[in-house]
Amino acid sequence: MIIEGNGSKSKRRSRSRPSSPPPSRSSKHTPPSASLVDAELVTDQEPSPAITSLFEDLQISQDSTFNPRSFPYTVKQQCWAKAETVKGRDPVRWRRDALGNIVFRKLVGCPGCLCHDYDHIIPYSKGGKSTLENCQVLQATVNRSKGNRTDLSRADLIQKSSYCRVSGRDMDLIELSAYGNVRHAEDSGGCRIQ
Repeated sequence: MIIEGNGSKSKRRSRSRPSSPPPSRSSKHTPPSASLVDAELVTDQEPSPAITSLFEDLQISQDSTFNPRSFPYTVKQQCWAKAETVKGRDPVRWRRDALGNIVFRKLVGCPGCLCHDYDHIIPYSKGGKSTLENCQVLQATVNRSKGNRTDLSRADLIQKSSYCRVSGRDMDLIELSAYGNVRHAEDSGGCRIQ
């Protein structure tokens, strides 16, 4: 590299790291893919006996008893809708869990006092289904304490609740930070600017 400046020429050697040769395209090997479409094996290459033998005993069941461990999105939506509303607050954003604790819609799965989980009333590990009838909104700390036990009374669960005193102004600030605005329920009363 030659640097010119003020009429003088000086040579400076630049250090360069030796580079490894670029990988050749022939060294990249993509594994063959296969999928099952309408009970027929479809591959991107000619099916080999090894691949075909892997899928020989595969059976597609039309079993309607499929029970996922977590609740489907639609069940979560309906479960939130059936929880008790908080007076004066937007029901899309605020609810009360099964024990009366206030929870916030966007706080799911965290350990705070406004956080909630979608709980299996009858635990999944004990045969509970992931259906709306078996779903309840529950403060996350209570749900974690409950685990898969069914012998806990309502009073025991209330004792495990994280007590949280939240003023209306606190709720406004939480909404403002999460949604960028504050919405109150239709029946909130108070003054209305006309």
